[in-house]
Amino acid sequence: MAEKLDKIRNFLLDMDGTLYLGGRLFEATPAFLAAIHDSGRKLLFLTNNSSRSTFEYHQKLNDMGLAACEDEIFTSTRATMIYLKNHTVYRKLYLLAVPTVEEEFRQNGFDVTDESPDAVVLCFDRTLTYDKLRKACELIMRGTPYIATHPDLVCPTENLPIPDAGSIIELIRAATGGAIPKIIGKPNSEMIDSAMEKLAATPADTAIVGDRIYTDMEMGFRAGLTTVLVLSGEAKREHLDSLARQPDYVVESVGDLTEILRSCAGFRKKLYKSDDGE
Repeated sequence: MAEKLDKIRNFLLDMDGTLYLGGRLFEATPAFLAAIHDSGRKLLFLTNNSSRSTFEYHQKLNDMGLAACEDEIFTSTRATMIYLKNHTVYRKLYLLAVPTVEEEFRQNGFDVTDESPDAVVLCFDRTLTYDKLRKACELIMRGTPYIATHPDLVCPTENLPIPDAGSIIELIRAATGGAIPKIIGKPNSEMIDSAMEKLAATPADTAIVGDRIYTDMEMGFRAGLTTVLVLSGEAKREHLDSLARQPDYVVESVGDLTEILRSCAGFRKKLYKSDDGE
């Protein structure tokens, strides 16, 4: 069962629904992350959720007791900024985003404005207002390029799911007569290409771990990664029946994945060396 994972050296880890749910850290998460680090493997916390800045995610993980480095956090916001810088001339942006994400764009050299912007960029904006939506739709209908950080329809919480960027995309599509944005986040290539480059990883030595079939698993399928679906978030076991392609591994939680990893020969060898002080 552990054959494919024995070759994995890099883990792309979804966060909400995989490592925690809302503000509740899953009990098995610390041991899972320690197992990755102790075995000499690398990881990247990979999230589509663009309602927080990279700094805020770093703070959240550390507040939960997870000793994460800020450089290990890669959001759809970061992937969008990389795309804009490397593939467009858009530097003046009309942003639908929370204030801290607006500030992250500014810190990375973008001008956040509602006056003749080069593009409309939609994030998961929990401060969304009717005026923001009206302005965005007006710009889009006038031909302003339109980009979205990710397509998730809902965001999981400890209670019920809440509308996410994908739902706002659908609202704008209906209001504009069919406008569809360029989407950067999972499962699209712009997100995975940037993440893989950051890790200096290859598909053969990389696994993605997540709770969503249409983003996490789909991105893994497209990129040729080892796919691990956890059932601690959005996906349920009954959803697997209708899939044309099955994930490589399906586990109840990252705790089960930790046990699988510990059965890997390469993993055990690295741990024993560490234990011996070599």
